Amino acid sequence: MTDPANPAWSGETPAAFRRSEVSAIVGFGDAAWRCAAHDVLRWVVKTGSGFRVSDASPVTPGARLVVTARVLGMRITEPVEVVEVVTRPDRVGFSYRTLPGHPVSGEEAFVVHRDGDAVRLTVRSLTRAAPRQPWRALYPLLRIAQAVARRRYLRALRRPRISLV
Repeated sequence: MTDPANPAWSGETPAAFRRSEVSAIVGFGDAAWRCAAHDVLRWVVKTGSGFRVSDASPVTPGARLVVTARVLGMRITEPVEVVEVVTRPDRVGFSYRTLPGHPVSGEEAFVVHRDGDAVRLTVRSLTRAAPRQPWRALYPLLRIAQAVARRRYLRALRRPRISLV
């Protein structure tokens, strides 16, 4: 649904889903590209934003993981499944779908791509209220939390780092 392989996110938004696409420059040049491409496939967008991931090894299609967030002293678990992985010379990233028990229902993608010398991170998401309570009733608050998380995602790969590759 979030089509991480495609530079232009086209197509219809499924009914009842909220669509979001945000992007930011995370660096410039080949070293920034190598580092961001390496990190995006190892969940650093999530872990660098304050989440924990049950398995931070490289993403693989079909992998099921649990992402954990701490909010106001509460531990919130987010079961997910990796749907698609993209590894091209100018575009690297993945998408995952939410599984039952996740606070929202939908799909999210994290993609690092080149724009000339600039290295950009694009975050795409399609979400709607989860089918079960208490998350369904809390969906308006979760939309605010999603906006905060997206800003953190865009900063997660931007901090100074030493290339591992």
